[in-house]
Amino acid sequence: MLLRGSTAAGSNRSFGNGTFQARTRTNSSSSALNRLLHHPLTPDHRAARFARLCRWQIASHLRREVIVPWVGGMRLAARRGMTGATGNIYAGLHEFVDMAFTLHFLRPDDLFLDVGANVGSYTLLASGVCKARTISFEPDPQTMALLRRNIDLNGLHGHVVLEQAAVGAEEGEVELTTGLDTRNYVTNRNEGRTQKVLMRTLDSIAALTPPIMMKVDVEGHESDVFRGARTVLNAPSLKAIITEGQRPADIAPLLSAGFVQYEYDPFRRMLSRAARHGSTNNALFLRDLSFATTRLATSPSFQVLSYTI
Repeated sequence: MLLRGSTAAGSNRSFGNGTFQARTRTNSSSSALNRLLHHPLTPDHRAARFARLCRWQIASHLRREVIVPWVGGMRLAARRGMTGATGNIYAGLHEFVDMAFTLHFLRPDDLFLDVGANVGSYTLLASGVCKARTISFEPDPQTMALLRRNIDLNGLHGHVVLEQAAVGAEEGEVELTTGLDTRNYVTNRNEGRTQKVLMRTLDSIAALTPPIMMKVDVEGHESDVFRGARTVLNAPSLKAIITEGQRPADIAPLLSAGFVQYEYDPFRRMLSRAARHGSTNNALFLRDLSFATTRLATSPSFQVLSYTI
């Protein structure tokens, strides 16, 4: 369901496995150009996409922080080296398929868990655009300050609860790497600079009021998150999970709880069974296909760059 002017241009673009999202993990200039070249929303607007890149490069060299208008009236406080935020600046939606699903699926007053929130891109979409309630988990103090800045900037305190904690299989403290932007991770080895952070489980926070959707991106520790979320995973209200982790240990708890992996076409708002596990992109797991299909089909449209999706 793509409208660009009055046509369905772009509905045959590639956005699934191995296209854009796998190319979004580094922050060099060459990778930024690569993201622009392959993103589903940019191929028809070559001049505009490079203009955005140039404007950002100039502005971010002149100022430590740049406030950028984003989807649905949201504003992003961005700085050089912030991979996810700059991906949104270059291409509208950094992780196009997953972010479009979030926009189309969530409704006002839903509860969304953003596990590994980083600077808050998904939180802004969920609570700022869709008006859902969000609990955002981010363990790194410096990144949490940037997340809080985006919440303050958009006046979302009434919709967002911030948890400065890692999420895992049990309560306690763990060592977290520092200085790796979106790639900081929990470690139990001597790996250079680390910091001790609080660890929570999802069951300790959300078991009594389970979410309808959650996004989990914790750099290889997704299986630990799900081991600490058995009650949440089995709650009938939880309908959708986006997860970066796709190893057998990561997805086994989801399959046991009745979730099935799907792929989403944001242009047509159509779901299809995933051809295989182990994509280089995030994975979408759903429970209750009929519920999800109805929600996606009846969602309002959103303006992203020059497109309405």
